[in-house]
Amino acid sequence: MADGVEIERKFLVQRLPDGLDDNPSAEIDQGYLAITDEVEVRVRRYGEKAFLTVKSGAGEVRVEEEIEIDARRFAALWPLTDNRRLEKRRYRIPSGDLTIELDVYHGRLSGLLVAEVEFDSADAAAAFVGPEWFGREVTDDPRYKNQRLVTAGVPS
Repeated sequence: MADGVEIERKFLVQRLPDGLDDNPSAEIDQGYLAITDEVEVRVRRYGEKAFLTVKSGAGEVRVEEEIEIDARRFAALWPLTDNRRLEKRRYRIPSGDLTIELDVYHGRLSGLLVAEVEFDSADAAAAFVGPEWFGREVTDDPRYKNQRLVTAGVPS
């Protein structure tokens, strides 16, 4: 996860890929401190680490700043995210020079499977062809942003 500008494409996943459990994974607890049309501020526990993240923008290219925080700060901020939380397991699947991050959601978002791929350039993002287990692209569909999922649930 790099700080600065994020170039990412997001896809729904229709079925889990073969050999999924052979890939590294970690549980993620994520909660939103603030959500506006322009900016989101969240805390996330990803395995043993915790982060405070600010994102702005929409679609394929966004500004993202992520700061690692200690367990005490995470514990202090977590209660402020009540009713704006999600849980998921993130698998990191190698794909050539790229890594596919496959999120398998739990709780009230159970059943939702979303893959994200980050790129070094807009050209690399445009040239990317996903594996056959990828479904419809939802990069520009605001209903599949995590901040919207926590407030509105899985789109019908």
